[in-house]
Amino acid sequence: MGRQVPAVARALDILELFLDGPVVLSPPEMTRKLGLPRTTVHELVSTLTARGYLSPAPDQPGGYRLGVRTYQLGSHYAEQLDLAAEGRQVAADVARTCDETVHIAILEGTDVIYIAKVDSTHAVRMVSAVGRTLPAHCTAVGTMLLAMLPEDELDERIPRGGALAAMTDNSITSPVALRARLAEVRTRGIAVEDRESNPDVHCVAAPVRDSSGAVVAALSISVPSIRWDDRRTPELEQLARKGAADLSARLGHRSAP
Repeated sequence: MGRQVPAVARALDILELFLDGPVVLSPPEMTRKLGLPRTTVHELVSTLTARGYLSPAPDQPGGYRLGVRTYQLGSHYAEQLDLAAEGRQVAADVARTCDETVHIAILEGTDVIYIAKVDSTHAVRMVSAVGRTLPAHCTAVGTMLLAMLPEDELDERIPRGGALAAMTDNSITSPVALRARLAEVRTRGIAVEDRESNPDVHCVAAPVRDSSGAVVAALSISVPSIRWDDRRTPELEQLARKGAADLSARLGHRSAP
């Protein structure tokens, strides 16, 4: 573990005063409770307020309460917990149907993070773990999620110049080729990976939407090359679509009639 940053720790100490304390606190009260210098507390409060983590209490001059940013973070964390929990249940249903490994993943920067996984019962199966990150452009879940980004956001995450890192000989390394792939994925609503993150694994993935219709995750089915058969692809694509739709429904998404 790296060295802790004292200023960050003190800022978090201020926020944590509100966990079991009063709704509103003044800087002098924070100073007394934490034993910090008065100027330090005022600087931290000013910074936290500017970033939306604290806000002045309109009915108590000189007092502060938690800001909207803390609510947004808490809500996002709760959504991720719900997504992971619901995702595990749906992944289990899909895995029982096809007896292959099923993942649920989200996009973080230019990587995907696997938040749920259910293994196949076969002796030969994909070696992966919840919490693992992989370059999004090398995976079916990743290309699915990248394809759903607005063009300007995609350009911010993956510039058009330069080269992309490869994980296997099949990995896409050209941003131009990647965008061509993403256009195809966007049109079909399904992503297929041909040994691009693992030389011995094929994957198909479909998008998962929340109640607003936004794509928040992707569901994939991973199959070792020794069991992969192109004739089985339509079946796996249909199953991935159904699993993603089932998870979307659990998150409150209502598909168009």
